[in-house]
Amino acid sequence: MQYSKQIRLIALGLVGLWVLSSCATLFKGTSQKVGYSSDPSGAKVYINGQHMGTTPFEMEMKSNRTYTIEFRKEGYENKTVVLNNSIGAGWIILDVLGGFIPIIVDAATGAWYSLDQDHVNAALEAQQKK
Repeated sequence: MQYSKQIRLIALGLVGLWVLSSCATLFKGTSQKVGYSSDPSGAKVYINGQHMGTTPFEMEMKSNRTYTIEFRKEGYENKTVVLNNSIGAGWIILDVLGGFIPIIVDAATGAWYSLDQDHVNAALEAQQKK
């Protein structure tokens, strides 16, 4: 009787590990910290049209999205940068080896993705006097 209880506990533990083995979700997460800076500093940063801060600063960004970053500072030309994402093939391979459930979890959460930069810097050019 004691033997079958131990087997059930071990089996339950193994199933739990298998279910929770979504590699990218567990080890990388679904967002990453991105730093923003400009030369000169003090530029307002708009991400997808929304003011998010003034350089220099850092913030967490969802890694499964693409962002349009605009730097604005009075007396300088606006500078636009696109922050892209890509899928890490290594995470997909690990999930395939782990089975069906990790694939579903990582695909649904977007954990396979990484942003192409962890720091965005804008060299702003002074506006031409007319």
